[in-house]
Amino acid sequence: MDAFLADLRYGLRLLRKSPGFSAVAVLTLALGIGANTAIFSVIDALLIRPLPYANPDRVVMVWEDAWQAGFHRNTPAPGNYNDWLRLNRSFTGIAAARGSTVNVTGDGAPEQIIGRGVTPN
Repeated sequence: MDAFLADLRYGLRLLRKSPGFSAVAVLTLALGIGANTAIFSVIDALLIRPLPYANPDRVVMVWEDAWQAGFHRNTPAPGNYNDWLRLNRSFTGIAAARGSTVNVTGDGAPEQIIGRGVTPN
């Protein structure tokens, strides 16, 4: 234990002698720890923990193909979605989503947020 305390005092004395190096070392460690935390959080949320659905391996996304108009992954028109919903025999449920931007106001300046409008199901 005495050797550890002596090494710790020696290390602190060296760090006090060169504050520039100490600041760079601390910032480098902080950035490394922060980056590792962020990457692990993403990997944990996407790969390790299951999705919040009953059978996540059975969730699919269906697109409309309008290649003649230049849209290979086209969002279906509301009428087509209603037809798919009415004639569906293959899927447990169908939901529609549409991206949009909205302005959020409050105490400060308004802020534009990108969001999605989805059907209730």
